Amino acid sequence: MSMEAINPTTGEVIKTYPTMSGEEVEHVIQSCHSAFHHWRNRSFADRSGPLKKAARILRDNVNEYATLMALEMGKPLNEGRAEVNKCAAACDFYAETAEKYLQPEPVPTDASRSFVSFQPLGAVLAVMPWNFPFWQVFRFAAPALMAGNTCLLKHASNVPGCALAIAEVFKKAGFPDNVFRLLMIGSSQVSAVIENPLVMAVTLTGSTPAGKAVAAKAGQMLKKTVLELGGSDPYIVLEDADLEETVNTCVLSRLMNAGQSCIAAKRFIVVEKVRKRFEELFVEKMKTYKMGDPLDETVKVGPQARHDLRDDLHRQVKESIAKGAGCLLGGEIPAGKGAFYPPTVLTDVKKGMPAYDEELFGPAAAIIPVKDEAEAVRTANDSNFGLGAAIFTRDIAKGTRLAEQEIQSGNCFVNTFVRSDPRLPFGGIKESGYGRELSHYGIKEFVNIKTVYVK
Repeated sequence: MSMEAINPTTGEVIKTYPTMSGEEVEHVIQSCHSAFHHWRNRSFADRSGPLKKAARILRDNVNEYATLMALEMGKPLNEGRAEVNKCAAACDFYAETAEKYLQPEPVPTDASRSFVSFQPLGAVLAVMPWNFPFWQVFRFAAPALMAGNTCLLKHASNVPGCALAIAEVFKKAGFPDNVFRLLMIGSSQVSAVIENPLVMAVTLTGSTPAGKAVAAKAGQMLKKTVLELGGSDPYIVLEDADLEETVNTCVLSRLMNAGQSCIAAKRFIVVEKVRKRFEELFVEKMKTYKMGDPLDETVKVGPQARHDLRDDLHRQVKESIAKGAGCLLGGEIPAGKGAFYPPTVLTDVKKGMPAYDEELFGPAAAIIPVKDEAEAVRTANDSNFGLGAAIFTRDIAKGTRLAEQEIQSGNCFVNTFVRSDPRLPFGGIKESGYGRELSHYGIKEFVNIKTVYVK
């Protein structure tokens, strides 16, 4: 068996990579498990040294890695550089904070001493996606490694070059052999890895169906999981919003990574009083984003990562239009090579349309007009997803109250776009998954939170 890296800009095969046999996978898991017994006993200082070096390697090779992402999944170079630098920042963050986060916590009881200890679990399997091929991996690996776990990476099959480059970063950084190992396998082989008794936990970032499949298998094996899944993030625009600033932020969030982000703005819920002006500004701004070869420094929107993904997005757009949505921009597959889809704006989107009910994983925006704030909140929460959300208003107190108390999501931002930050927990509710990554919450997901009681 093999996997191919295909350039989505040209449709050409970049390289073919062999996949591992069952025996090879078993050997890697055994090796990763064996390495855990040594790695877990290293001091935090010993673990942080290689992680800080990994950050330096990432920064020193930022252009190489950005180019690799552009070739394998179509990310524009500027966005690729930002992703690599964010990975480096996460490495530095956990190298500096892990010891503080995992210090034993004393708890006063009737014992002479009682406390909570945080001990690593062992080899953790990460099933990672293609849309942020570096960030998703480092977001998991930096805290997991600093906690004393070892890591097994099953990356998306369309970014094998990125997977190998990441493994090489950890090797060059001086991590001991087998502390971070790459599994070059397809999706059909994941179930057997989860079943392996030496794999202690699983984390997945990806689609909701993939998350459900992994959760079912992990649940059968009674193994801890963290799932960061799809999203259909609502961006609520209230009538007192600064429309020009709001539109700039909304378009940036919708078109970042060609719209291929779980936390991209997807549903624009606009109060009717400002709906017409919002649409005018929104379309005008969407037109300014140049689409083309991601290796061109002036391009802001690259191709979709694969042709099947582009075609599915087009189906969702066409079905929504057939059910009554208006199309203000785009909506047609351009002629020529590549998995390109133009910035597209749908309006009058209603329940029962794919643009309302499903995740649009590409540069297509769904504008949903509502009469007032109360209907905006109801519409925002009328979704199976609950990853991110944003609210735009000049009334900061109101925006904060709605964000904290009313919106059903794991992250809610006021007057800016949703993003992840190592200092803050990140994750979703409902069909967007469970568990948290980043901050001290993230590093404690894959540890044994152990009570120690001394009489």
